[in-house]
Amino acid sequence: MKTLIKSTITVLCALVALTSCNNSTKDSKSGVLASNVAEKVYVAPGEHDEFYAFISGGFSGQLSVYGLPSGRLFKVIPVFSQDAEKAYGYNEETIPMLNTSHGFVPWDDSHHPDISQTKGELDGRYIYINANNTPRIAKIDLTTFETTEIIEIPNSAGNHSSSFVTENTEYVVAGTRFSVPIPQKDMSIKDYKGNFKGALSFLKINPDNGEMAIKFQILMPGFNYDLSHPGRGKSHGWFFFTTYNTEEANSLLEVNASQNDKDFIAAINWKKIEEYVNNGGGTKMPTNYAHNLYSDETHSATSTMINEVLTVNPIDIPGAVFFLPTPKSPHGCDVDPTGEYIVGNGKLSANLTVHSFTKMQDAIANKKYDGEAYGIPILKFEDVLAGSVEQPGLGPLHTEFDGKGNAYTTFFISSEVVKWKLGTWEVIDRKPTYYSVGHLMIPGGNSAKPFGKYVLAMNKITKDRYLPTGPEVTQSAQLYDISGDKMELLLDFPTIGEPHYAAGCPASLIEANSKKLYKLEENKHPYAAKSDADTKVVRNGKEVHIQMTMIRSHFSPDNIEGIKVGDKVYFHVTNLEQDYDVPHGIAMIGANTSELLIMPGQTETFIWEPKQVGVWPFYCTDFCSALHQEMQGYVRVSPASSTLPLSWSLGEDIE
Repeated sequence: MKTLIKSTITVLCALVALTSCNNSTKDSKSGVLASNVAEKVYVAPGEHDEFYAFISGGFSGQLSVYGLPSGRLFKVIPVFSQDAEKAYGYNEETIPMLNTSHGFVPWDDSHHPDISQTKGELDGRYIYINANNTPRIAKIDLTTFETTEIIEIPNSAGNHSSSFVTENTEYVVAGTRFSVPIPQKDMSIKDYKGNFKGALSFLKINPDNGEMAIKFQILMPGFNYDLSHPGRGKSHGWFFFTTYNTEEANSLLEVNASQNDKDFIAAINWKKIEEYVNNGGGTKMPTNYAHNLYSDETHSATSTMINEVLTVNPIDIPGAVFFLPTPKSPHGCDVDPTGEYIVGNGKLSANLTVHSFTKMQDAIANKKYDGEAYGIPILKFEDVLAGSVEQPGLGPLHTEFDGKGNAYTTFFISSEVVKWKLGTWEVIDRKPTYYSVGHLMIPGGNSAKPFGKYVLAMNKITKDRYLPTGPEVTQSAQLYDISGDKMELLLDFPTIGEPHYAAGCPASLIEANSKKLYKLEENKHPYAAKSDADTKVVRNGKEVHIQMTMIRSHFSPDNIEGIKVGDKVYFHVTNLEQDYDVPHGIAMIGANTSELLIMPGQTETFIWEPKQVGVWPFYCTDFCSALHQEMQGYVRVSPASSTLPLSWSLGEDIE
């Protein structure tokens, strides 16, 4: 068996190389686009794109915002990684956002964004995204396009099958890719089988503000939980997770986790489990994890450590969890808009397997089981099978839906997007991608109401598509028109990081609610200075706090003396502007954190620790007016032994 698996893997690797090479020929690139295709993606100056696309940054730890159909990059939202442009994770206000039980973790691997929903339809309020490495879920407020909450996930590792929301944003899930001892302890790795667990975390979402709290964790068998999607419509109340490594191997998984003919989709009845815990079920387990919240009122974040989590054993809740056998090593787990079909994208399968929710319910009611795994019933494959798409391509990964009865699946090895019909399972169309496509996204394609105009394919390899940039070349996204019977490639464009997934929605859901500024009168930052009259400099031992303002085109104060070598100087800076799109920056020579970029009405803080005597300038880093160059100031630094008192001024000499 192992020899066969090794041979299969060798062939698949060869196919990857062959596909990429074949697709890079001149013949394959000629005539790809129709002559009028530029018209379909052209957005005239002053006009706006029809859709927002939020594309994960992968190893960048960020989330990027593009317009569709233009493919223009509008913003990179810092989430799990420090960002020097915006001082996120550097300024005193946002450093707490990156706190964890492991300490300050200023990077991560962001994968799967998902937009909040109401009645199964996108509502454009929030977007949630997972951190894969140090398990976390973040919330981005789509009125400000800023990260406002990050919650760490305990008892988890490789937070991959995340972060997907239920149809009324009741929950967002965080499923572990790597099973681990729960609770963590010192034990032999070879004792993995039967002793490690996979935690599936359900985070309850506050309907008023989108804030998260871990409601319960299901302690599942020690498989790898890869991806997930919620039920909707008729299957609302269920959640589905793909699994692999049902062999529970702990080494050389490419062989040892490929022994079984099938893995599973775990079907979770979260409403039944919710009822169970609401009635006092479950066990509180000691743990330690961070919950970080940013306030738009104080313009500051706080980090709170939580020391317990509620866990449930699935076998204590009969009828709550079932396994659906699914061809080998499934990746994507995708549910169609009606909630009837659950697609298991088995990477090593020649066919694409589709399960039926109706048949699943019947199989459960009639106990059509094919054994059990750790006390969890395994449903018979034939009894839950809706149908198969026969030999659609090589290496299926992800499926999305256009709301017109069609599904679109990416095939990594054969580098293509394939369109097929729900119910008949026939292949309708296929188009090549350049190259090795991973995820794809139809705006609203994982909701009850997709906007089936475009599909966006995210490719892992670009090779010859763009100008070379050394050994590393960019990843890419390719936009296809799917409004007709046949897909049409319209555009490709480079992307930030390595995108793993994207979420998209009509611009109209977000654009009208976008915040333009922060009202000064609502600024409750403890060091806010709301006018030049409020500015001051205060010493407390070796700490110096400067409450400063900025407005076109000066700082107040702009001359400061009495600072000494060895001081820890806090610059608390308030942007007094009350006009849209007039941020100001501030940078201080020798500051070893970052600059600040401060929005109108906002207050931010950076620390400067002067090491040398002298007169040192600070200046505005964001071009703000015709007199931007004149927006500067000086700080005089005296020896540590100096007795020079603090003094400051604006527009007059310091006495």
